[in-house]
Amino acid sequence: MTKTSTSSDLLLPALRAKEDALQSVLANLSSVIVAFSGGTDSAYLAYMATAVLGSKALAVTADSASYPEAHRQLALRVANEFGIAHEIIHTSELDRPEYRANPHNRCYYCKHELYAELTRLKDQRGFAAIVDGSNADDRGDYRPGRQAAREFGVRSPLDEASLVKDEIRELSRRAGLPTWDTPASACLSSRIPYGHAVTEEKLRTIEQAEAVLRELGFRVFRVRHHEAIARLEIGKDEMTRALDPAISTVLIRELRALGYQHVTIDLQGYRLGSLNDALKLRPV
Repeated sequence: MTKTSTSSDLLLPALRAKEDALQSVLANLSSVIVAFSGGTDSAYLAYMATAVLGSKALAVTADSASYPEAHRQLALRVANEFGIAHEIIHTSELDRPEYRANPHNRCYYCKHELYAELTRLKDQRGFAAIVDGSNADDRGDYRPGRQAAREFGVRSPLDEASLVKDEIRELSRRAGLPTWDTPASACLSSRIPYGHAVTEEKLRTIEQAEAVLRELGFRVFRVRHHEAIARLEIGKDEMTRALDPAISTVLIRELRALGYQHVTIDLQGYRLGSLNDALKLRPV
């Protein structure tokens, strides 16, 4: 089997074995469509699928109001720089009332929409399988989108090879992928508390607000949308900078210009999936 440019011979034996296992999984699938968000996991998977399967691998990025433009640009960059066959399709999860209502399993309806579109594409083009970037660290997390993946028979090669996030970052770094240290990302709807309607206007406001933080140089953050309140979750190591009067003045000015009446900083800092905390307070 052809080795990739991750310098497998220099890897620790355990990690090399996992990389070999991943290549075997992909080779056995024969041809795949990769659900490619542009994040660390799916970028590495698209890179490996291309290395193993060549033209029999196609990375597909879903374009919708809930998908940040910054992610789209990163996906395009990775595909261009690493010779990954790549297409963008439109998904219409916002047309689904179940999704707009924003229940605790909102992600199920989003992924159902995505995998339905990818399945149509797979059948039209004659690909053998759809694969996603779920990894072994995701097994214990609350991810309703996994149900949709099971219903459509989506495979998760990174998980099947028992690769965890830190290992994927290391392999990505060795491969030269710019996504190796990209902060965890999620769709813009994840910034809206469950039970509050998802609208295109809210998503646009959230994206513009997060662009403000990005332009100010912040790396790890979320703008949680509580109607008139923007609750900023910022990485602990960047919190002091966010509280600097010169920076906080800009944050308040720019986010108020977007329509927020109040701009707050969550002293707990950024937490992955923090809005899931509300699910612990009631049965779901």
